[in-house]
Amino acid sequence: MIASLSRFFTQVVHRFLPDPLIFAILLSLVVFLAALGLTPTTPAALLVMWGDGFWELLKFSMQMALVLVTGHALASSAAIRAGMRRLAVLAKTPAQGVMLVTFVAAVASVLNWGFGLVLGAMFAREVARRVPKSDYSLLIACAYIGFLPWHGGLSGSIPLMASSPNNPMEKVCGLIPMSQTLLTGYNLFITLSLILTLPFLTRMMLPRPEDVKEIDPALLQEEPTTERPLGPEATPAQRLEESRLMAWVVVLAIALFLGTRLQERGLVKCIDVNNVNMLFIALGLLLHGTPMAYARAISSSAKGAASIMLQYPFYAGIQMMMDKSGLGGVITHGFIQVATVQTFPFLVFLSSALVNFAIPSGGGHWVVQGPFVIPAAQALGADLGRATMAIAYGEAWMNMAQPFWALPALAIAGLGVRDIMGYCVTALLFSAVIFLLGLALF
Repeated sequence: MIASLSRFFTQVVHRFLPDPLIFAILLSLVVFLAALGLTPTTPAALLVMWGDGFWELLKFSMQMALVLVTGHALASSAAIRAGMRRLAVLAKTPAQGVMLVTFVAAVASVLNWGFGLVLGAMFAREVARRVPKSDYSLLIACAYIGFLPWHGGLSGSIPLMASSPNNPMEKVCGLIPMSQTLLTGYNLFITLSLILTLPFLTRMMLPRPEDVKEIDPALLQEEPTTERPLGPEATPAQRLEESRLMAWVVVLAIALFLGTRLQERGLVKCIDVNNVNMLFIALGLLLHGTPMAYARAISSSAKGAASIMLQYPFYAGIQMMMDKSGLGGVITHGFIQVATVQTFPFLVFLSSALVNFAIPSGGGHWVVQGPFVIPAAQALGADLGRATMAIAYGEAWMNMAQPFWALPALAIAGLGVRDIMGYCVTALLFSAVIFLLGLALF
């Protein structure tokens, strides 16, 4: 049944889902018209919001580009490739391959969402190289499906923000400690259930042997070595460029900085996208050996960031229209207005999922939805931690139907969104059971 459902959604997606850039443009128009109809905002004001917001995610876009580029460069090092090869040999069949990729991606995403996105896609390519007759599209889909539990892990942005000083809701409800969000029984149930069940779900998505698409060998080519041995005629400048000492100076400086931050803030608060990128740079320099070897790896990886550079500004414009026009609040308020204490988490979950189409960012969700959800939870006497995690789960869940976060993985894989989204929609439907059970039973 699961395989048939996946085939159905894959056929639908191939027929009707446009390229992610077109999807972002169409979504911009939908949000513009919705804000025009549901809020008192004028067309001119909405256009100004969209234009002003277009560049609001420049910092975030650069962070995501660096997650992709530094992660790809790190994974292309000889040591990491050797480690992935040793892990990939555990899979002897296509079924074992999809299960292994899903599990590795899910565990890595719980540790850090950026690491999970990059490592999952790189590991999927390695399994495709090692396991004959693998379905490459499904393997890459498994890498993205493994992203589902990220918001219940160490880098879950909404619970981390809710527990941090100076977040947008601190003056409303104070800080919401992680003992009420990430460390609760329901979060452990949801996160562990996803890690353990998603591999079996993706195994059931395996296509029939006659439906397996042949892999383009060009997509699986090994990255060339970045090392450049120097001869006796090398100039002083070239020796400096290929100096391991220069790489070690940077690695040591980053290690001292991150060690200081770790001592000041603790492990959980130290794990953010900037520090992860710094760690990736340090490890990349260390494993590639010399500054120029690492620079060549970065240059080879950078071509995959093109989709991020082009599409994320459109989502920044969408997010600004949702926020400044009040449309995000209208959607959230419409759900919670009919809520009771018992139904409140479920309606918050659904409203967050709907908002995710226009604001596919955890931090953005907290800014847009927090001012409506948290006061409503207080008025109803609902649990604030559960309300916070309901926002987080809705955002993570609907990522399976929103191509925003798939772009880094697709760039690494050399595939398009239509190649994986049918499988992801199947995962969306079945993972809803785990999210809703967790919110209901604990």
